Amino acid sequence: METASPDGDPVPLTGFSDAQRQAAIERWRLLRPHLDDDVPLSQLATSCGVAERTLRRWRAAYQSGGLAALVRRPRADRGRARMPEPLRLLIEGLALRPPRRSIAVIHRQAASVATTRGWPVPGYSTVHEIVRNLDPALRTLALDGTKRYREVYELVHRREASKPNQIWQADHTELDLWVIDPKGRPARPWLTAIEDDHSRAIAGYAVNLEAPSALSTALAFRQAIWRKSEPAWHVCGIPEVFHLDHGSDFTSSHLEQVMADLRVRPMFSKKGQPHGHGKIERFMETMNEMCLAHLPGYAPKGSKDRAAQATLTLAELDTAIGRFIREVYNLRPHSETKVPPQARWEAGAFIPRMPDSLEQLDLLLCTVAKPREVHTDGIQFLALRYIDPVLADYVGEQVTIRYDPRDITEIRVYLRHPDGTGDTFLCRAICPHLSGETVSLKEITAARNARRKQLRGRLATRAIVVDTLLALHDEPLPAAYLASTGLRRWSTSNQGAPATTHDTDETPTPGDGPRLKRYW
Repeated sequence: METASPDGDPVPLTGFSDAQRQAAIERWRLLRPHLDDDVPLSQLATSCGVAERTLRRWRAAYQSGGLAALVRRPRADRGRARMPEPLRLLIEGLALRPPRRSIAVIHRQAASVATTRGWPVPGYSTVHEIVRNLDPALRTLALDGTKRYREVYELVHRREASKPNQIWQADHTELDLWVIDPKGRPARPWLTAIEDDHSRAIAGYAVNLEAPSALSTALAFRQAIWRKSEPAWHVCGIPEVFHLDHGSDFTSSHLEQVMADLRVRPMFSKKGQPHGHGKIERFMETMNEMCLAHLPGYAPKGSKDRAAQATLTLAELDTAIGRFIREVYNLRPHSETKVPPQARWEAGAFIPRMPDSLEQLDLLLCTVAKPREVHTDGIQFLALRYIDPVLADYVGEQVTIRYDPRDITEIRVYLRHPDGTGDTFLCRAICPHLSGETVSLKEITAARNARRKQLRGRLATRAIVVDTLLALHDEPLPAAYLASTGLRRWSTSNQGAPATTHDTDETPTPGDGPRLKRYW
C-alpha cells in the first residue's frame, strides 16, 4: 500500500528505511488487538502505555493509508533552527564570506543584528548547527576559490585507453632526494616519466639536474619508443596519442615537430586543469614511497639538513630508478587493474609501430631544425661560423640545419626543396673554433652571459666616474671661498685666457684664509 508524501505524492512502503518500516510494524502490532478483536482503545491505552488520543490517530492513519501511513516522518524543518529566514541567511552569508570567520565571531554579529531588529537572539549551538549544515562544496567555492573547488568537487572525465600504445602520458617531478652534481655540490634532480595509459607500464624515463625542458622530454621519449637493451623490458613503439599539459617543455616547437614527423596526435589538458594526469602522478607517488625512501639522500620536506644527506651521483640514481621500474613496478600487480603492467601491455599480442631506424629517431628527437642560408664564408649560427667543402656548390641556397643542443661543435645541413618534397642531406658542417671539443649550447650561453655581465660592470664603473666628475665640475663654489683664496675662473670659451676675478665687497687681508694659494 502507499501513502501520500507531504507534497501530495504517494510514497510506497519500500521508499522508507528499514528502521521506519520496523517502527510502523510496531505501531500496527499495538493496534492489532483493537482492529482484530475489538478491544476498546481506552483499555488498550492502559495496557500498552500509549495515550488513547495517539491510538485514535494511528487507527485513522492506518484505515486511510495502510501500513505506510504509520511510518513516522521526520519534521520538514528538522536540522533547521526556528528563526526568521533573513537571520538564517545572514548567518550563512557570514560563514561563506572570506576571510574565514570563527563560530564565535559569527554568533556575536548575528546576535547584534537580531537585537537591533527585534528578532530572537540565536544561541551559540544554533549558529554552530547552521554553519555545520552548509554544503561543503559551497563552503569550498566561497572560501577556497574556484581552483580548489575544481580539484575537489568538479566532475572529471577520465580517459581510459582500450589497448596498449593508444595513449601515453608524460609528467615531471622534482625528487625528494639529493645527489652530488659533477662539481661536488648537492642538488635535487628532476624525473621525467612516460607511462602507457592502458597497462600502466612505464615506457621510458630520464633523470636530469636541470629543470624540465624540451630536450629532457625528447630523451625520455626516445627511450620509450625504441627497443630496450634490457631483455625484460618490452614496452616500446610509437603511441597514437601523447597526453600532455601546457608546460613550455611540452608545447615547444621542437616537440611539436617531432610528433608531426612520427604521426603522433598531441592531446593537451586544459590550462590550469591538469586533470587526467592522475595515473602518472600515482606512479610518482609510488616511486617516492617504494624506491626513493630506501636510497641514501632521501629527504622529504621538513627534514633537517636536507642537502647534507646527498651521497649518490646522478648516474647511480639513474641506475636505481631503472632497476625499480624493470624489476618491481612493471612486474608488480597494479592496484587498479590487478594485473602487472608489463603483462597487461604484452596481453594485447600486437606489433608496435616503430621508426625506420634509431638514427632517424635521434635525428628527430635529439636535434633542433632551423632554416638558414649558405653564405660565401659558410653558415652563420649562434654567432659562430660553420663550414664544409660541400657548401661551396650551394652558396645563396636556403638550407635547413639540425643541431644537438648538447654538442654544437657541428651541425647537419639539409637542402630545402621549394616544392616541399622533403630535405636532402648535404653534409656535416663544423665550426673551426670548436673543432676537437664538445661544447653544449648551455655552456655557450653561460659564457656569453658572463662576458656580457663583465662588460656591463665595466660600463657601470665608468658611468659612475663620469657622473661624479661632471657633477663636481658644474657645482658652483661658495663666494666666501673664492674671496678668501683670490681664485680666478678660466673661461673655456676664451681658449685659456684668464677671466676677470669675481667682484667681492671685502678685500682679502694677509691674515684671512690659508697662505697657500689654491686653484680650481
